[in-house]
Amino acid sequence: MTTLILFNKPYGVICQFSPDKKHPTLKNFINIPDVYPAGRLDTNSEGLLLLTNNGVFQHQLSHPDHHLPKTYWVQVEGEPSTKALAQMESGINLGNYTTRPAKVRRIPPPDIPPRNPPVRFRQSIPTSWLELVLKEGKNRQVRHMTAKTGYPTLRLIRYSIGNYNIDNLKPGQWLEIRPT
Repeated sequence: MTTLILFNKPYGVICQFSPDKKHPTLKNFINIPDVYPAGRLDTNSEGLLLLTNNGVFQHQLSHPDHHLPKTYWVQVEGEPSTKALAQMESGINLGNYTTRPAKVRRIPPPDIPPRNPPVRFRQSIPTSWLELVLKEGKNRQVRHMTAKTGYPTLRLIRYSIGNYNIDNLKPGQWLEIRPT
């Protein structure tokens, strides 16, 4: 039987089960044998991480060929211009690759717990929130996209992958469900 774990990964946790000298790992939160992450989130990112014991299902969840939308909530420094949002929507040349088109919109600050440690705050520069929906997920892609348009990422939360999301999961909590 396929196991699927929805985990709301806190800031500072490494997406591996083997111990790390500096940071907590998945092993500090999930004690289920033989499950592995379907994709990754970098240590500074938060939010939905899916884990499964089924390699074929893991591939379907994480490989960009399957075009599963991934929704991110992004707190950025500044208030992005319409031009910056249009750049992110149409695809941005990041040097080694050009991103696929994305859906981008401004959102009000989401109802989420504060991050520990808190995001840096500068009184003279406002922050704002965006929702980005991607159908790919290259290493640090969202951070590179916002930086390239002049609005560095301060906080990054993956809200959903396909139909799976972090609703009702506090940071550090996980839920085992039947895959749909």
